[in-house]
Amino acid sequence: MSLLFTTSPKHCANKGLNLKRLFNKKLLYFLSTFFLSILSIILLIWFILHPSKPQFYLKNADIYQLSLASPHLLNSTIEITLQSKNPNTRVGIYYDKVRIFAAYKGQQITGDSEVPSFYQGHEDTNYLTTSLNGNGMPVYPLFGYEVGRDQTSGKLIVELKLDGQLRWKVGMWVSGRYRFDVDCTAAIGVKQGAVPGPLSLMEGAQCSTTV
Repeated sequence: MSLLFTTSPKHCANKGLNLKRLFNKKLLYFLSTFFLSILSIILLIWFILHPSKPQFYLKNADIYQLSLASPHLLNSTIEITLQSKNPNTRVGIYYDKVRIFAAYKGQQITGDSEVPSFYQGHEDTNYLTTSLNGNGMPVYPLFGYEVGRDQTSGKLIVELKLDGQLRWKVGMWVSGRYRFDVDCTAAIGVKQGAVPGPLSLMEGAQCSTTV
């Protein structure tokens, strides 16, 4: 006498549900492993290359105007040239939303000058030349006195600041955006009794960069 085994519809439904759950688990495991592998490769490349932050050097700065329209309002015109260098041999740099302005004793004395976005290849050097202008910039009451005192000493110390966003490029991979800040200190020489003309940078200056 033989036994006849039959499967109920409920048993078939449970078996199909279990197979579906098993398939979903395998798919989830495969996708997790795949993305973790890709992330590990990217991080490995990142740590091997370890990109160095860009270097900036102030080549030139000329003050054409620095005069008070009133005790509290300043007009200014400053032309500068910055040298930007990518020190990395395998990493390129994209620069976005870059702006430059000048300050004196912590007080902003020009408006912002926008620099168009640009790409800097491996160990490339770029020169950024721009004119910084301020028309009716508000200043503190003792601003004129301090400028006059520094002119008498023969030197004005002007701060040039640059900030923006950068992205690292390794092969075809491009990172997210990172904020960077650049600070340059310009020692502007003042010659007493000299022929009227722009006040110029006494010597080039290395800038500090923070990423």
